[in-house]
Amino acid sequence: MARSIRLIYRNIQGRVRINHNWEAITKSAAVLITAAEWRAGNDPYDDTGRPNLGEANVYVTNIGPHDPEGGPGGVEFHLHVDWDSPLHVQVTITVFEPIERFEVVG
Repeated sequence: MARSIRLIYRNIQGRVRINHNWEAITKSAAVLITAAEWRAGNDPYDDTGRPNLGEANVYVTNIGPHDPEGGPGGVEFHLHVDWDSPLHVQVTITVFEPIERFEVVG
């Protein structure tokens, strides 16, 4: 069964290397990460905000799950914000079951 966590990274600009530790992830896990600009909500009873699909290019590259290294497992990735000023970014990390097979091709 897939599990997901949503994180808000504030004031991101350019390319930033991020490591997020989470016990649900090992190097054999399949991991998907999505990102979008985030805007705080206007509802005082709901501070989760929502994605803002503005003009900035916000994306993730180089996703690398890893085993525990003296703590929980996790995932490293590059978060990109192509904009003239820092933005707040909503990132969703989804971890799936372990991969079925590993092959070297070529």
